[in-house]
Amino acid sequence: MADQAFNPFEMAQRQFDGVAEKLGLDSGTREFLRVPLREFHFSIPVRMDNGSTRVFRGFRVQHNDSRGPAKGGIRFHPHETIDTVRALATWMTWKTAVVDIPLGGGKGGVICDPRELSEKEQEQICRGFIRQIAKNIGPLQDVPAPDVMTNKQHMLWMMDEYEHIMGAQFPGVITGKPVGMGGSLGRTEATGYGVVYTTREALKEIGIDMKGATVSIQGSGNVAQYTLDLLEQSGARVCAISCWDNKDKKAYTYASDAGIQFAQLLASVDKFGTIDPAKAKEYGWKQLDGSAWIEQPVTVLVPAAQENMINADNVEKIKDSVKLIAEGANGPTTPEADAVIQRKKIFLVPDFLCNAGGVTCSYFEQVQNNMNYYWERDEVLTKLDQKMTNAFKAVSAMAKERNVYMRDAAYMISIKRVADACRLRGWV
Repeated sequence: MADQAFNPFEMAQRQFDGVAEKLGLDSGTREFLRVPLREFHFSIPVRMDNGSTRVFRGFRVQHNDSRGPAKGGIRFHPHETIDTVRALATWMTWKTAVVDIPLGGGKGGVICDPRELSEKEQEQICRGFIRQIAKNIGPLQDVPAPDVMTNKQHMLWMMDEYEHIMGAQFPGVITGKPVGMGGSLGRTEATGYGVVYTTREALKEIGIDMKGATVSIQGSGNVAQYTLDLLEQSGARVCAISCWDNKDKKAYTYASDAGIQFAQLLASVDKFGTIDPAKAKEYGWKQLDGSAWIEQPVTVLVPAAQENMINADNVEKIKDSVKLIAEGANGPTTPEADAVIQRKKIFLVPDFLCNAGGVTCSYFEQVQNNMNYYWERDEVLTKLDQKMTNAFKAVSAMAKERNVYMRDAAYMISIKRVADACRLRGWV
């Protein structure tokens, strides 16, 4: 788990401030863009299965909607904080801008642990969340989606509650829904596949063949699973993967020189991404310390779970064999670690570019909801590949043109697009 003293929103602001200086943004625009437009804090009372009532704290932050309705997931996590939600909403603004889709940045969260709640209790939290925020979300205002420890069933309960309140069908109010209930084919794979599309382009740029490349992944949830899936299909070998074990309350890394296969991973994880140690042993995977994922002698590192996973304390442990870091998670690398990564000359695909496949496919889901016409999976993934590839090439070109780090180049494109929209609207 990340250090609880770490503040992701302060990190997001530091990243922004550095690029705002490079872009020469005026002070008013800087002040406007470094904080959210609006945020909501609320309480969700839930009648528990044992008859008692518990009150859960919820948040929704809308960072910026100058380029379109706010967009962003809802996380259920026992250590959720408003600063995490603020940071994620901020990063979502830059994420939608870097892939050039007409949406803004939002995020939501509830302080709870769904691993310790019944289905009925989780449903009540979902419906309670929507009751508190229904007037402030909608297809033309703010469109939520699944995130850490939420899934398509949670989204469907939320959509249903919103439609009950509004008295009409609104499939576009939320994305990440089940296929057949307004969901899009390809959405489950989208974030992980997007990570691999950008990884493929980055490896081409640095002259490394994807076939035979070795990878270590931090995380074992949806993003990690489908990153591994497409890496395997592309001929790369995932040699290590880490996960949080809720039973032991600690992280483990599972390593295999022969490679961890997608089918094996799916057979060994529960719905929260925890790997069964007995299954891992059956497959011949070695169980290592949770931090060992970053010390593997591989070609590519993919942090694909939480914030603050590559920091000043562990960045020097990265082996010389590592040529690429692809950030599947939001905010996994601190500014202090960035400085070391640059010094080591490791190519980096920054988070809000690398993991933008999820929001891009969510945008596709909204488009299909609006048309009431749904595309085949291959069409969705082809469009996703095209969007991610074009965005990568634009960021890479900017990095070369301005001789800057890839993260700074991505920020320069995103922040300029958002600042221009705010200026054209007359907000700043």
